[in-house]
Amino acid sequence: MTSTAAAPTPQPWTIDGAPVTGYRWGAPAPRGAVLLAHGMGEYAGRYVGHYHALIPTLVGAGLTVYAYDQRGHGQSAGRRAVVDLNELVEDHLRARQALRGEAAPLFAFGHSMGGLVTAASVVRDPRGLSGVILSSPALLVGANEPRLLKRLAPLLGRVAPALPVTALDAGGLSRLGEEVAAYRADQNVYQGKVPALTAASMLGLSERLWPDYARWTLPTLVLHGAEDRITDPQGSQRFFDTIASPDKTFLHQEGGYHELLNDEPRAEVRERLVAWLRAHTT
Repeated sequence: MTSTAAAPTPQPWTIDGAPVTGYRWGAPAPRGAVLLAHGMGEYAGRYVGHYHALIPTLVGAGLTVYAYDQRGHGQSAGRRAVVDLNELVEDHLRARQALRGEAAPLFAFGHSMGGLVTAASVVRDPRGLSGVILSSPALLVGANEPRLLKRLAPLLGRVAPALPVTALDAGGLSRLGEEVAAYRADQNVYQGKVPALTAASMLGLSERLWPDYARWTLPTLVLHGAEDRITDPQGSQRFFDTIASPDKTFLHQEGGYHELLNDEPRAEVRERLVAWLRAHTT
């Protein structure tokens, strides 16, 4: 049975060259480590009290967790949620470099926007990782948007980076009303529309990565809810079908919303995630 004991107080974690606030939750006698990348608008500490206590659970399973608030999020500097995804990828690569040789085996976990950042980082350089977990990743962005709008997005991102352009419906995060209410009441969560720079860079990055996924060979677990209205589950299916990894698993959760670990099947999803990590650290 998975332990859900309270996580230890995080230690500060500094990443050279990245203007972010980092954290380390240490496991006694760790069997491995996880680098966690959060989603758009949120922050690393949300994975302690929410996401079915994911960080305490991982620590209880013998995995040290490293995470940081991405630029413009949580305790990190920058205009709130106004980010260039390409810079976030560079930060992720710096974080992995900092952990190389220190934390092994090392797994990368990315949720939503953090899933796209993680995927781009792995495509750039898969070295030092023993596996990847992508949770509701934003791999297919703007698939139904008009072509003209997608062509104009980079220009808009440059001239008006903070312009609010896309609303995110918090009701699409979970079928559990208490989780949606907690999200809306959390003052550390950015509640506004997605800014133009964030949206444009997310769109551009997601489109550029598709030709590179055929070279992906790392063990991979993909989690996505079939009823996710915030990120496209078809992107996860296409990614799963494209990657060359001989060790890949796709949990396509029927009825699931965007934050599966905050949704009705959260216990089942968490058990599957921890079981996968245990199987890859023995």
